[in-house]
Amino acid sequence: MRLTADLINGSLSYLNPLKERELDLRGNRIVAIENLGAAGPQDAIDLTDNDIQVLGNFPLTPRLRTLLLARNRIAAIQPGLADALPNLSSLSLASNQLAELADLDPLARFSRLTHLVLLDNPVTKRERYRYWIIWRCATVRFLDFQKVKDAERRKAEELFGTHTLPTELAKKIMSVKSKKFDVVSGLARSGGAASNGASSSLLLSSSSPSANAPPPSKLSRIKLSEGERKRLQERIRTATSLDEIARLEKELAEGRLPAGISAGDAMEE
Repeated sequence: MRLTADLINGSLSYLNPLKERELDLRGNRIVAIENLGAAGPQDAIDLTDNDIQVLGNFPLTPRLRTLLLARNRIAAIQPGLADALPNLSSLSLASNQLAELADLDPLARFSRLTHLVLLDNPVTKRERYRYWIIWRCATVRFLDFQKVKDAERRKAEELFGTHTLPTELAKKIMSVKSKKFDVVSGLARSGGAASNGASSSLLLSSSSPSANAPPPSKLSRIKLSEGERKRLQERIRTATSLDEIARLEKELAEGRLPAGISAGDAMEE
Protein backbone atom coordinates (compact mmCIF):
# COMPACT_ATOMS: atom_id res chain seq x y z
CA MET A 1 0.00 0.00 0.00
CA ARG A 2 1.15 3.54 -0.72
CA LEU A 3 1.55 6.06 2.06
CA THR A 4 -0.68 8.71 0.51
CA ALA A 5 -1.74 12.08 1.87
CA ASP A 6 -5.28 10.68 2.18
CA LEU A 7 -4.05 7.77 4.32
CA ILE A 8 -2.06 10.15 6.50
CA ASN A 9 -4.93 12.57 6.94
CA GLY A 10 -7.33 9.72 7.73
CA SER A 11 -5.06 8.18 10.38
CA LEU A 12 -5.32 8.79 14.09
CA SER A 13 -3.21 11.59 15.53
CA TYR A 14 -3.39 11.96 19.30
CA LEU A 15 -1.55 12.93 22.47
CA ASN A 16 0.27 9.85 23.74
CA PRO A 17 1.00 9.20 27.45
CA LEU A 18 4.14 11.34 27.17
CA LYS A 19 2.00 14.26 26.01
CA GLU A 20 3.56 14.01 22.55
CA ARG A 21 1.57 14.50 19.36
CA GLU A 22 1.76 11.03 17.75
CA LEU A 23 0.66 9.87 14.30
CA ASP A 24 -0.52 6.23 14.16
CA LEU A 25 0.32 4.51 10.84
CA ARG A 26 0.60 0.96 12.19
CA GLY A 27 -0.33 -2.11 10.15
CA ASN A 28 -1.08 -0.55 6.78
CA ARG A 29 1.29 -2.70 4.67
CA ILE A 30 3.12 0.47 3.62
CA VAL A 31 6.07 -0.39 1.36
CA ALA A 32 7.85 2.97 1.21
CA ILE A 33 8.01 6.18 3.22
CA GLU A 34 6.61 9.11 1.25
CA ASN A 35 4.32 12.13 1.50
CA LEU A 36 5.00 12.67 5.19
CA GLY A 37 5.00 16.41 4.62
CA ALA A 38 1.22 16.05 4.74
CA ALA A 39 1.42 14.87 8.37
CA GLY A 40 2.15 18.32 9.76
CA PRO A 41 4.10 18.79 13.02
CA GLN A 42 4.41 15.51 14.95
CA ASP A 43 6.50 14.55 17.98
CA ALA A 44 6.20 10.82 17.26
CA ILE A 45 5.29 8.63 14.28
CA ASP A 46 4.37 4.95 14.64
CA LEU A 47 5.07 2.90 11.48
CA THR A 48 5.17 -0.48 13.23
CA ASP A 49 3.97 -3.59 11.33
CA ASN A 50 4.41 -2.42 7.75
CA ASP A 51 6.55 -3.57 4.78
CA ILE A 52 9.03 -0.67 4.61
CA GLN A 53 12.42 -1.70 3.17
CA VAL A 54 14.46 1.52 3.33
CA LEU A 55 14.52 3.96 6.26
CA GLY A 56 14.62 7.34 4.58
CA ASN A 57 12.77 9.85 2.40
CA PHE A 58 11.60 12.00 5.33
CA PRO A 59 10.98 15.70 4.81
CA LEU A 60 12.71 18.09 7.18
CA THR A 61 10.91 17.41 10.47
CA PRO A 62 12.69 19.20 13.33
CA ARG A 63 9.92 18.46 15.83
CA LEU A 64 10.02 14.67 15.46
CA ARG A 65 11.64 12.97 18.48
CA THR A 66 10.28 9.41 18.41
CA LEU A 67 10.12 7.00 15.45
CA LEU A 68 8.71 3.47 15.79
CA LEU A 69 9.49 1.05 12.95
CA ALA A 70 9.48 -2.41 14.52
CA ARG A 71 8.42 -5.39 12.39
CA ASN A 72 9.10 -3.98 8.96
CA ARG A 73 11.59 -5.20 6.32
CA ILE A 74 14.20 -2.46 6.66
CA ALA A 75 17.58 -3.51 5.25
CA ALA A 76 19.11 -0.09 4.59
CA ILE A 77 19.22 3.37 6.16
CA GLN A 78 19.45 6.52 4.05
CA PRO A 79 22.84 8.19 4.67
CA GLY A 80 21.37 11.69 5.10
CA LEU A 81 18.50 10.70 7.39
CA ALA A 82 19.88 12.68 10.34
CA ASP A 83 19.66 15.90 8.33
CA ALA A 84 15.91 15.44 7.96
CA LEU A 85 15.33 14.42 11.61
CA PRO A 86 17.84 16.53 13.58
CA ASN A 87 16.11 16.12 16.96
CA LEU A 88 15.31 12.40 16.87
CA SER A 89 15.97 10.93 20.32
CA SER A 90 14.22 7.54 20.29
CA LEU A 91 14.31 5.01 17.43
CA SER A 92 12.86 1.49 17.41
CA LEU A 93 14.01 -0.81 14.58
CA ALA A 94 13.32 -4.15 16.24
CA SER A 95 12.56 -7.13 13.98
CA ASN A 96 13.88 -5.80 10.69
CA GLN A 97 16.57 -7.03 8.26
CA LEU A 98 19.63 -4.92 9.05
CA ALA A 99 22.57 -7.27 8.60
CA GLU A 100 26.00 -5.65 8.94
CA LEU A 101 27.45 -3.33 11.59
CA ALA A 102 28.53 -0.81 8.94
CA ASP A 103 24.94 -0.68 7.64
CA LEU A 104 24.13 1.24 10.83
CA ASP A 105 26.67 4.02 10.15
CA PRO A 106 23.98 6.63 9.28
CA LEU A 107 22.77 6.42 12.90
CA ALA A 108 26.10 7.87 14.07
CA ARG A 109 25.09 11.26 12.68
CA PHE A 110 22.13 11.67 15.06
CA SER A 111 23.40 14.08 17.70
CA ARG A 112 20.42 13.64 20.06
CA LEU A 113 19.70 9.91 19.76
CA THR A 114 19.52 8.45 23.29
CA HIS A 115 17.24 5.39 22.97
CA LEU A 116 17.86 2.79 20.25
CA VAL A 117 16.29 -0.66 19.78
CA LEU A 118 17.69 -3.13 17.23
CA LEU A 119 16.56 -6.44 18.75
CA ASP A 120 15.82 -9.30 16.32
CA ASN A 121 17.87 -7.93 13.45
CA PRO A 122 20.61 -10.17 11.97
CA VAL A 123 23.15 -7.48 12.90
CA THR A 124 22.67 -8.16 16.62
CA LYS A 125 24.36 -11.54 16.13
CA ARG A 126 27.55 -9.94 14.86
CA GLU A 127 30.58 -10.15 17.13
CA ARG A 128 31.04 -7.06 19.33
CA TYR A 129 27.66 -5.70 18.17
CA ARG A 130 26.86 -3.88 21.41
CA TYR A 131 30.34 -2.35 21.76
CA TRP A 132 30.21 -1.18 18.15
CA ILE A 133 26.90 0.66 18.59
CA ILE A 134 28.10 2.24 21.83
CA TRP A 135 31.26 3.44 20.08
CA ARG A 136 29.61 4.56 16.83
CA CYS A 137 26.55 6.23 18.41
CA ALA A 138 28.13 8.12 21.30
CA THR A 139 24.89 9.78 22.47
CA VAL A 140 22.93 6.52 22.96
CA ARG A 141 22.22 5.91 26.65
CA PHE A 142 19.85 2.94 26.33
CA LEU A 143 20.53 0.21 23.76
CA ASP A 144 17.99 -2.59 23.37
CA PHE A 145 16.34 -1.47 26.64
CA GLN A 146 19.60 -1.84 28.60
CA LYS A 147 21.44 1.15 30.01
CA VAL A 148 24.86 1.80 28.51
CA LYS A 149 27.51 1.57 31.24
CA ASP A 150 30.69 3.60 31.54
CA ALA A 151 32.68 0.37 31.55
CA GLU A 152 31.13 -0.52 28.18
CA ARG A 153 32.15 2.85 26.74
CA ARG A 154 35.71 2.33 27.91
CA LYS A 155 35.80 -1.17 26.43
CA ALA A 156 34.37 0.13 23.14
CA GLU A 157 37.09 2.79 22.94
CA GLU A 158 39.72 0.19 23.74
CA LEU A 159 38.46 -1.98 20.87
CA PHE A 160 37.83 0.69 18.26
CA GLY A 161 39.93 3.74 19.21
CA THR A 162 38.59 7.21 18.48
CA HIS A 163 36.54 8.42 15.53
CA THR A 164 39.54 10.35 14.21
CA LEU A 165 41.98 7.49 14.88
CA PRO A 166 40.05 4.20 14.56
CA THR A 167 41.81 0.91 15.20
CA GLU A 168 42.44 -1.63 12.44
CA LEU A 169 39.50 -3.64 13.81
CA ALA A 170 37.20 -0.61 13.44
CA LYS A 171 38.42 0.00 9.88
CA LYS A 172 37.79 -3.63 9.01
CA ILE A 173 34.21 -3.50 10.34
CA MET A 174 33.54 -0.22 8.49
CA SER A 175 34.55 -1.84 5.22
CA VAL A 176 31.98 -4.65 5.42
CA LYS A 177 28.54 -3.58 4.28
CA SER A 178 25.64 -5.54 2.88
CA LYS A 179 25.94 -6.16 -0.83
CA LYS A 180 22.95 -4.52 -2.39
CA PHE A 181 21.42 -4.01 -5.76
CA ASP A 182 19.85 -0.71 -4.77
CA VAL A 183 17.68 1.20 -7.20
CA VAL A 184 15.97 4.38 -6.06
CA SER A 185 13.23 5.26 -8.50
CA GLY A 186 12.09 8.86 -8.67
CA LEU A 187 8.56 8.54 -9.97
CA ALA A 188 7.86 12.24 -10.19
CA ARG A 189 7.33 12.64 -13.90
CA SER A 190 4.55 14.05 -16.00
CA GLY A 191 1.78 11.59 -16.71
CA GLY A 192 3.05 9.08 -14.11
CA ALA A 193 0.90 7.63 -11.38
CA ALA A 194 3.32 9.02 -8.80
CA SER A 195 3.47 12.61 -10.07
CA ASN A 196 3.17 13.90 -6.50
CA GLY A 197 6.90 13.29 -5.97
CA ALA A 198 6.71 9.79 -4.54
CA SER A 199 9.84 7.70 -4.52
CA SER A 200 10.51 4.08 -3.76
CA SER A 201 13.40 1.67 -3.39
CA LEU A 202 13.99 -1.90 -4.39
CA LEU A 203 16.75 -3.82 -2.62
CA LEU A 204 18.35 -7.00 -3.79
CA SER A 205 20.42 -7.84 -0.73
CA SER A 206 22.79 -10.50 0.46
CA SER A 207 25.00 -10.15 3.50
CA SER A 208 28.69 -10.87 3.34
CA PRO A 209 29.52 -14.42 4.47
CA SER A 210 30.00 -14.91 8.17
CA ALA A 211 29.71 -17.66 10.70
CA ASN A 212 26.92 -15.68 12.32
CA ALA A 213 25.06 -14.89 9.10
CA PRO A 214 21.52 -16.25 8.68
CA PRO A 215 20.90 -18.85 5.95
CA PRO A 216 20.75 -17.26 2.50
CA SER A 217 17.28 -16.50 1.17
CA LYS A 218 16.06 -17.17 -2.36
CA LEU A 219 16.54 -13.48 -3.00
CA SER A 220 20.25 -13.57 -2.14
CA ARG A 221 20.85 -16.48 -4.56
CA ILE A 222 19.74 -14.56 -7.66
CA LYS A 223 22.73 -13.95 -9.93
CA LEU A 224 22.10 -11.15 -12.40
CA SER A 225 24.18 -10.48 -15.48
CA GLU A 226 25.03 -6.89 -16.32
CA GLY A 227 22.35 -6.89 -19.01
CA GLU A 228 19.74 -8.26 -16.62
CA ARG A 229 20.62 -5.61 -14.04
CA LYS A 230 20.22 -2.86 -16.62
CA ARG A 231 16.86 -4.23 -17.78
CA LEU A 232 15.64 -4.47 -14.18
CA GLN A 233 16.79 -0.89 -13.49
CA GLU A 234 14.95 0.30 -16.57
CA ARG A 235 11.79 -1.59 -15.54
CA ILE A 236 11.84 0.12 -12.15
CA ARG A 237 12.61 3.55 -13.62
CA THR A 238 9.63 3.27 -15.96
CA ALA A 239 7.21 1.90 -13.34
CA THR A 240 4.11 4.03 -12.98
CA SER A 241 3.09 2.97 -9.48
CA LEU A 242 4.50 1.62 -6.24
CA ASP A 243 2.25 -1.43 -6.66
CA GLU A 244 4.17 -2.30 -9.82
CA ILE A 245 7.48 -1.98 -7.98
CA ALA A 246 6.11 -4.09 -5.11
CA ARG A 247 5.20 -6.84 -7.60
CA LEU A 248 8.73 -6.80 -9.01
CA GLU A 249 10.18 -7.01 -5.50
CA LYS A 250 7.87 -9.91 -4.61
CA GLU A 251 9.01 -11.94 -7.62
CA LEU A 252 12.66 -11.31 -6.71
CA ALA A 253 12.03 -12.21 -3.07
CA GLU A 254 10.58 -15.54 -4.25
CA GLY A 255 13.72 -16.23 -6.29
CA ARG A 256 12.09 -15.52 -9.68
CA LEU A 257 13.19 -13.02 -12.30
CA PRO A 258 10.30 -10.88 -13.60
CA ALA A 259 9.25 -11.58 -17.19
CA GLY A 260 11.37 -9.78 -19.76
CA ILE A 261 14.42 -9.44 -17.49
CA SER A 262 16.38 -12.63 -18.20
CA ALA A 263 18.80 -12.84 -21.12
CA GLY A 264 16.61 -15.47 -22.80
CA ASP A 265 13.55 -13.24 -22.67
CA ALA A 266 15.53 -10.36 -24.20
CA MET A 267 16.65 -12.56 -27.14
CA GLU A 268 13.07 -13.61 -27.84
CA GLU A 269 12.06 -9.98 -27.99
